[in-house]
Amino acid sequence: MVARRLAEFRSAWLSQPANLRGALWMIGAAFGFTINNALVKALGQSGVPAFEIAFARAAVSTLAILPLLWRAGPGILATRHPGIHLVRAFAGGGAMICGFYAVTKLPLAEVTALSFTTPLFVVLLAVLLLREPVRWRRWSATLAGFLGVLIMVRPGAEAFDPAAIVALGMALGIAIATTLLKRFPEGESHVAMLFYFGLAAMLMTIAPAIATWRAPSATEGAMLVAVGVLGLASQALMIRAFRAGEATFVAPFDYSKLLLAGLIGFTLFGEVPDRWTLVGATVIVGATLYIARREARSGGATVLDEAVQSKVGRRKD
Repeated sequence: MVARRLAEFRSAWLSQPANLRGALWMIGAAFGFTINNALVKALGQSGVPAFEIAFARAAVSTLAILPLLWRAGPGILATRHPGIHLVRAFAGGGAMICGFYAVTKLPLAEVTALSFTTPLFVVLLAVLLLREPVRWRRWSATLAGFLGVLIMVRPGAEAFDPAAIVALGMALGIAIATTLLKRFPEGESHVAMLFYFGLAAMLMTIAPAIATWRAPSATEGAMLVAVGVLGLASQALMIRAFRAGEATFVAPFDYSKLLLAGLIGFTLFGEVPDRWTLVGATVIVGATLYIARREARSGGATVLDEAVQSKVGRRKD
């Protein structure tokens, strides 16, 4: 009976338009990432150090990947590009650490808005690392996006929080990891990429985690495990989103994180974004959406587009 119901539900789900399924998967991923950040913030407010949270996230993720490695065999870790794996893994690990620290210090909506600067950094890295040509419209949108950052963080103002710079470090780390995906040839194992990321993050956080370790309570321990599991689950939902629908249609639904972060931040932590955060976030989101729209209209493939395809493949789900 249950199996038949599940089969009927799957059939009804797959009968829906691909872009609709992709959009719903992306909204689910946005919700998962936002809840994950809320858990990190709650742990930070209870006194659990950011490095301890990051180490737990990396350890849980790595343990979850081990069954995949066992089934595939150790040969899956073989690579002709160990240097790129190393840089990418440490960039991703550094981004995770920066993100967790920023979440514990800043309102959720502000960290989420600053995370949307990743495409702006990708444009810069595409020029510096990959020598890709960038037209004046994308340069203008990129500059506008960084102007939005200045509006939001207001360096030199009394309300300036240095944690905002750390949040930008998160976006830069993600951009580096994304850009380096283009350096990998087709066939490079995605499982290996995930494993090397988790291993690098563990190596980066184990020493400071031990130095600042505070034994978590049973509830905090469960929350630490949830951070790792929910982070992986949200990544899986994002992968399904891009497999199901067109990237240019699905990607904008990631911006639902900003609304969700504002609602959860207000409900759980009493955070109310000020007008500068709202204005800056609007400029950042507008700039990144414009960049995506220009690329879609020109038919070009950005580094970010190709990275998404490299990550998730072209199989529909």
